[in-house]
Amino acid sequence: MKRLLAHELWELLWKEYSARVSYAQTYTKMITSAGGTVVNDHIAFRSLRLTVDSSHGKVNLGIDYLAQLAEALGYEAAGEYTFPESHIYARHYRHPQQEEYDLPKLFISELIVEELPKKTAQLIEKTVSGVNLFSFSALFDTYNRNSDRLAKELQKVFTCPWQPPRRSVLEEVNKDTQYGAWVLLHGYAVNHFTGYVNRQNTPEYPDIDTTARGLANLGVPMKVEIEGDANWGLRQTATQAVMEIVTVLDDSTDTEIQIPWTYAYYEIAQRYPIEVEPGKFVLFDGFLGKNAQQLFEMTRLKSGIDMGK
Repeated sequence: MKRLLAHELWELLWKEYSARVSYAQTYTKMITSAGGTVVNDHIAFRSLRLTVDSSHGKVNLGIDYLAQLAEALGYEAAGEYTFPESHIYARHYRHPQQEEYDLPKLFISELIVEELPKKTAQLIEKTVSGVNLFSFSALFDTYNRNSDRLAKELQKVFTCPWQPPRRSVLEEVNKDTQYGAWVLLHGYAVNHFTGYVNRQNTPEYPDIDTTARGLANLGVPMKVEIEGDANWGLRQTATQAVMEIVTVLDDSTDTEIQIPWTYAYYEIAQRYPIEVEPGKFVLFDGFLGKNAQQLFEMTRLKSGIDMGK
């Protein structure tokens, strides 16, 4: 039940995400047209380490909230990572039957709000104060016998559970933490999916280098560098983030207005064997902190964007 439910949920999120991130569609078409297979290495989510009042009492909006769902789906914590300069902590989860059923890993990060400048932290806390989180136990109890319905209800978790931020708040928070501004806009929406190069199974795109070049040749704007090293077990790169029209509150009229902002990118990753003891090699299954730090920056709003001023 748990494995099947996870498959259904990730497929629903993939359909929603790929409709918004056209680069994922381009990747899918490129690989399948070459006779290959599309498998996701991992899905990334962002959150806020912040305790607030909600209809369910005091709740933490960070990793601990999403971890409840991950664990209910059979996932287990497998690694943790810290990014002091960005005030971010992350944890990755894997399913015990990951390889057998092509279940993606989950990379869940959180912004440590209390480490931010006091004014920025207060702006974030005030914006999310009206949060309305789902009760996972209630959802599982209600729809336990109907996995299709349960998957669709769980899909709603991956949206924004608070009201849109004020425009001035968004812009002010963005000065200190582009990650925080992103979460205020998108909440728990998928931050990115990741094409797993090892499972592409096509001689036309045998590695991450040829895959990245193939996407660039199709007009997909790519990150200039490929992060990581085969000797470390992982190399990753990504498309640029797509821009979307998002809803914020106008400061003078208190009405909803729309402005452009970044949403998500599509990542590709290739994994390599590492020596865990003399003469014994295993495929690296974790993440590299330096790689992740560089990829966090892919949602930074580029200068020169017309903010409607």
